[in-house]
Amino acid sequence: MNGISKYIMITGIILFLIGLVMQFVPIGKLPGDILIKKEHSTIYFPITTCIVISIFLSLVFYFVGKFR
Repeated sequence: MNGISKYIMITGIILFLIGLVMQFVPIGKLPGDILIKKEHSTIYFPITTCIVISIFLSLVFYFVGKFR
C-alpha cells in the first residue's frame, strides 16, 4: 500500500470514530463554557471544550509519534 493512501485511510477511520463518539458524548456543554445571551444575540465561548479537545489530540499525536 502506498504511503499517502495509508494516511488517508487512517485519517478516515479516525474521523469516523470521532463522529461516532460525538453521537453519544454531549461535548460542547461542559462546565466552564461561557454562554452570554442578550436580547438579539447569543455569544458562546467553549473554553473548557477546547481545552479537553486539545488534551485529547495531544495524547493521540503523542502516541502516534511514539509508536511510529
